[in-house]
Formats: sequence, C-alpha cells, structure tokens
Amino acid sequence: MKTQRLSNEKGITLIELLIVLVMSSVLIGGIYRLFVAQSKAYAIQEQVVEVQQGIRAAMEIVLRDLQTAGFDDDRTPGIMVTHPVVPEDHAITVRYEYEGAINEVRYWVDETARLLRQETRSGVSHTESLLENTEAFDLSYGVDQNEDGAMDDRKGNGLADDWVSSASVGSSKVVSVRVSLRAMPVQVNPDLQNTSPRTLTSAVSFRNLSQVR
Repeated sequence: MKTQRLSNEKGITLIELLIVLVMSSVLIGGIYRLFVAQSKAYAIQEQVVEVQQGIRAAMEIVLRDLQTAGFDDDRTPGIMVTHPVVPEDHAITVRYEYEGAINEVRYWVDETARLLRQETRSGVSHTESLLENTEAFDLSYGVDQNEDGAMDDRKGNGLADDWVSSASVGSSKVVSVRVSLRAMPVQVNPDLQNTSPRTLTSAVSFRNLSQVR
C-alpha cells in the first residue's frame, strides 16, 4: 500500500494576489500622475520660452525702426523730415527720408491684442503682426529741453531715468524712448491660465538728434 507524501511547498493565496494587485495599481497610478505632471510642466515651459523669444524678436524690430527716426539720406535736399517722432503712450510713429521720399513706420496694439507694424513707403502701406497676446505696449520718452544733446536730468541724480509720458513731451525735443512690451503665452492649454505674462523693457537713443523735434 502506497502512502501519500505531504508537500511542504506553499502557493499564493487569493488574498496575497489581491494585495499585490492593489500595490501594483497604486504604484502604476503614481508613475502615471508623475508623467502627466512632467508633461504639463514641459508644455508650460515650452510656451513660456516661445513667448519670450517672440517678445525679444519683436523688440529688436521695434528698436531698429525707432533708430531711423529723422534720418535723411540727403539725396533730395528739398525734402525735410517734419515731426520725425509722433509720441503716444501706447503707440508710436517715426518718419525718415530715403531716396527722395518720406517713409513712415507706426506701431500699435489692435483690439485682438496683436502688436502691429505698419510701414508706408512712397504712399504704399504694408501692415504685419509681430506679436500675439500682447498685454501691454507702453512707451515713455526722454526729452532735451536745454539743447545739450542728452536727456534732461530732472532728478539731478546723474542717471538717464527721467522718462515722461507723451502728454509731458510738449514742444521739447525727444532724444530717446523707453519701450516696455508684455505678452502672455497662447492659452491653448488650460494649465497656462495661471502663467504670469512675460515683460521686456528696452531703451534706445535716436541717432539723428538734430533732426528729431
């Protein structure tokens, strides 16, 4: 008669299997949440970098145009550049003479929050959008009332920080302008709703000081 041997090997019980499944689910869920959080952070950072680059590129174009204010190439002596700078607090127009014609460049923000650049040459205008989601395009001006070729030091601190609004320019000669440009990332991602706008501020002195009034 054969005797049955009792095995000492133990199997996995249903309770143990359930515990393993629960722990695995918690671990996978944690990894997934981390992945989603990282993906959102990457998307936000990408949008922020994009708007920073857009502001920087737009600012370079604005400053380049502002430096042409009052320029006269002297090919047509009879043509004079009058009002080379038309100062406003949230828009600006500059004029210059080139190849016998008065050309004009104007910047402003339209109702759809686009920073627009309009260039008029020989009576023909072309308008382009430089920046989307523009929250602010603020300008202030440095004036030279004492005709020494530099911004007036009204504060007496030796610094070029006496910026005034367009309403305070009056008949004074405008010799420099400070531009502040602020924009938000495009709100295609709901996670960007709490992202703060990006701001860039630059100042430029007009090259043709004797022409700018």
